[in-house]
Amino acid sequence: MPSLPIPVVTISLLIASNLFMTFAWYGHLKFKSAPLIAVILVSWGIALFEYVLQVPANRLGHGYFSAAELKTIQEVITLVIFAGFSALYLKEPLGWNHAIGFALIACGAFFIFHKWT
Repeated sequence: MPSLPIPVVTISLLIASNLFMTFAWYGHLKFKSAPLIAVILVSWGIALFEYVLQVPANRLGHGYFSAAELKTIQEVITLVIFAGFSALYLKEPLGWNHAIGFALIACGAFFIFHKWT
């Protein structure tokens, strides 16, 4: 059975880890009546799965990607997942100002990956 390329595995793990982290950090906002300590404990439990995926993603990906590139990939994934989470789960639509801000961050990502010679 052929193995998947390192970039595919790394990015897939980063996407999965970010899904867990987004729910750990923001999922509780729909449950404002829950006691804070319960929210913290549940969030920690969810975040454990994020770390189980994030650490191997970075370890596997480092060498193929630089640390700065790994962080940039993670931040872009974070924005994409959070945008969907905000709109679909929290029902907080994103506006033009968010689109412009995300586009500027995408420009920053371009420069991280652009090799100047």
